[in-house]
Amino acid sequence: MSTYILFDNNTRTEFLPFTHTRPVADIRCGILTMRERWERYLNHRTGTLTASYLQTLFPHTTDNDCVYINGCSFANASLVAAIQKLKSDEALVSQDVLLACRTTTPVQDFQKLAHLFSKLTIQHYTDGVRMLEKLTDIFALNDAAIRDDYQLLTAGRTSAPLPSYVQKVGEDIFLEPGAKVQPGTVLNASSGPIYLAADAEIMEGCLVRGPVALGEHATLKMGAKVYGASTIGEGCKVGGEINNVVFFSNSNKGHDGFLGNAVVGSWCNLGADTNCSNLKNNYDEVKIWHEASQQLVPTGLQFCGLLMGDHSKCGINTMFNTGTVVGVSANIFGGGFPDKFIPSFSWGGSEKMTTYQFEKAMETAERMMARRNKQLSEAERSVYQYIFEQTKTQRNFS
Repeated sequence: MSTYILFDNNTRTEFLPFTHTRPVADIRCGILTMRERWERYLNHRTGTLTASYLQTLFPHTTDNDCVYINGCSFANASLVAAIQKLKSDEALVSQDVLLACRTTTPVQDFQKLAHLFSKLTIQHYTDGVRMLEKLTDIFALNDAAIRDDYQLLTAGRTSAPLPSYVQKVGEDIFLEPGAKVQPGTVLNASSGPIYLAADAEIMEGCLVRGPVALGEHATLKMGAKVYGASTIGEGCKVGGEINNVVFFSNSNKGHDGFLGNAVVGSWCNLGADTNCSNLKNNYDEVKIWHEASQQLVPTGLQFCGLLMGDHSKCGINTMFNTGTVVGVSANIFGGGFPDKFIPSFSWGGSEKMTTYQFEKAMETAERMMARRNKQLSEAERSVYQYIFEQTKTQRNFS
């Protein structure tokens, strides 16, 4: 049997700050991550070919028959069938984009995959394929991804019963075993499906309009207002008002405040009454900071809010401007609007910003993870040390 490996390519820098700490394949868009979706379609575990400093966390194993699959591509039945038809030394391509290849040649560096690609026989894939191409696609493509994942996860299955006291509109509402919905909740699936994973909970008095997904052990706090297309990943606790937001995992927005057209990584915390603009006062196109090129770039979008990397936190009453990008392990607090780009390992706010000392940042990470009965591994710590060193020049605080 072939070994399946999800590969990054040079476009992985388009998804910073989230790809500081993960390959593209482990970005969540829809109910599932890109990897989880591929593994369900393939019915097979996958390896990873990514940046060298991440390989310890995301192992890359090879054998004499490897199928490399573009981690930016959304799995679907047609694409999987085309990949499984590949013969050795063949590549599957769509509009000059490498989707997959099958080879007996070991590849230890994702940047060398392009060199191998030039030696393979090309097969053209003509059906449609959805791809993550830029940072804002994570929330912009979330609507379609939730709908597709809902069909994948619920096909041929019966939902756990919805309590009679819950007001519902529409039929596409699916509860995994152990999911709970408390009294006073309204679930409106007329505009898209609503999916609750195992042991997810919607507390009393929530208003939910699909498409919306809650991951395992995720919690929607009392009185929350959730518009689609929103994904609350596993272990997240979310309250207040959200609209088209993707939470990766184990992050908290436990209190009132608005967040829209946004992405929040893992192990983040938004303080009470944090509010994030997602629309400019003049209704102009939103620009965001492109970390790889160190410049502002147009998004092509009128609505774009906060994009926050893993382990970042903000204090009570924080206000974020439209299209703010926050790096990894930043700690933001104080009055006024902080800058639209907050580098990794920053400490402070609009009045003053300094470097968040590495050991202090790791202590905070360890304390938060302990609340979920998790521990920071030495491999993870090494990754964060690498990010700290690599982003030093961005922390040019006067």
